[in-house]
Amino acid sequence: MIDVLIIGAGGAGLTAALEAKKNGVNVTVVSKSYPTRAQTSMAQGGINASLNIEDSIQAHIDDTVKSGVGITDLHAVTKLCHEAPETIQWLNTLGVPFSRNDEGGVAQRRLGGASFNRACYAQDYTGLKLLHTLYDQALHAGITFLNEHFLLNFIVQEGNVVGVTLLDMRTSEVKAVAAKSVIVATGGYSKIFHDFSTNASGSTGDGIAAAIRAGCQLSDIEFVQFHPTALAKSAVLISESARGAGAFLLNSKGERFTNELAPRDQVARAIYEEIEKTGAVYLDMRHLGEDFINRELPQERKLALLYENIDPVSQLVPIKPVAHYTMGGIVVDADAQTAVKGLFAVGECANHKVHGANRLGGNSLLELIVFGKHAGKNAAEFALIDKKIVTTNTQYQKDVAFVRACTHHFTNQIDFYEKHEFLGKIAYRNAGLFRDDMRLKGVLGVVRQIQKELPFMGVKDKLPSYNTNLVEFLEFGNMIEVAEIMLVGAISRTESRGAHFRTDHPLLDDAKFKNHTISWKEEGVLCNDFR
Repeated sequence: MIDVLIIGAGGAGLTAALEAKKNGVNVTVVSKSYPTRAQTSMAQGGINASLNIEDSIQAHIDDTVKSGVGITDLHAVTKLCHEAPETIQWLNTLGVPFSRNDEGGVAQRRLGGASFNRACYAQDYTGLKLLHTLYDQALHAGITFLNEHFLLNFIVQEGNVVGVTLLDMRTSEVKAVAAKSVIVATGGYSKIFHDFSTNASGSTGDGIAAAIRAGCQLSDIEFVQFHPTALAKSAVLISESARGAGAFLLNSKGERFTNELAPRDQVARAIYEEIEKTGAVYLDMRHLGEDFINRELPQERKLALLYENIDPVSQLVPIKPVAHYTMGGIVVDADAQTAVKGLFAVGECANHKVHGANRLGGNSLLELIVFGKHAGKNAAEFALIDKKIVTTNTQYQKDVAFVRACTHHFTNQIDFYEKHEFLGKIAYRNAGLFRDDMRLKGVLGVVRQIQKELPFMGVKDKLPSYNTNLVEFLEFGNMIEVAEIMLVGAISRTESRGAHFRTDHPLLDDAKFKNHTISWKEEGVLCNDFR
């Protein structure tokens, strides 16, 4: 039997795997793709830590709490920021190739919402280089990888997780995998917004949807951060590191119109409004010079050339804000454990309450490492406890029947790809940067109609080998489940806080809402409350 089973092979999953392995247990990491393709690779700007004498851990805490607009957990934020310097030291020891300053130390730059230059970076490939380093270390440690396997559900018996059901994407076979403890590190749900997202196609909320079905609670799902600068045509991310290096935001008249290094929610809304008023917004990097751009921002130049046929050395880069990061997730305690015993969660799929209503740039990579280590250690300790494992498994039989129904019993009268594209468009316009009651309820109505129509959106491809049509249908089902929770939370929160901005309730309401949205299911029915 597997001691610690980790679902997700990004930065959080790999860090947890290394820590669990160090604590003397066998570890298997499951990924629906391959580790080097994880969303962590798209994090370009940097990872926060207070290293310089003019900065302080307290300033890092203060910036994080301020960005979170009143609903961060101070204990968790303090842990995050206090452990940041040793996290950089650990990554440095592992061999992450950080850019260097003139003294040979780790170079740092300022990202939006930060009081000081605090983001440690590796050119503008920080997440990619961090991910590759962790993967190399995991291979060296002898960690087992089970790639191209899709999470279906957690197997829960008597309140304990005892394993998972997986779809082997190569054969379409459903498998039950037993484990003494499980860590879910499957990332966020920004692909609800379809093409209006910087995320890869796999950010479909699979672990979050499976968790609420298993009896976990979710919190703050309505808070979705929109990154201010994605390429206008493709939605490919242009890192905040460009603005941190001194790039300007210009409207179609060539005028600067906002503070480029304000918190992300403020900058993103300012850009959206400016596009609505003047037709376009541009990122201006020309004054930084070709040598600087090639040395510090090489990926940004390559992306602009590849996706927009624009060279930022000499041309303005057209941009727009799109969904980038989801602050809400699975409710966890201080040990990263969920309401289901033995099931831990970490990374973007979890809510450690360090981001609150709006994540501070540079804190996401930090969260992956700090809480990834804690999750790995605690899951390993849980796995070593001698406990009775119940062997009956009805979840496997249910999932076998459901997968067969998707391909053989559901009709395909309705194209779910078209429904996803439509949902992405209306969610961006009506449940994105600006929200109000009528528009949110309109999108919720669409989502609930899609839920009713799912049996008429079956899989056309009947072949078992690499049936991407089947996997994408399962992903779509998870997105619809999470979208309903996101919209119910957004409708219930009748105030504006951080990334959640209501035009019909534009002010903070601490008396009612300085707390967290909690979502759970009772006999399949969605419940929602503030706590």
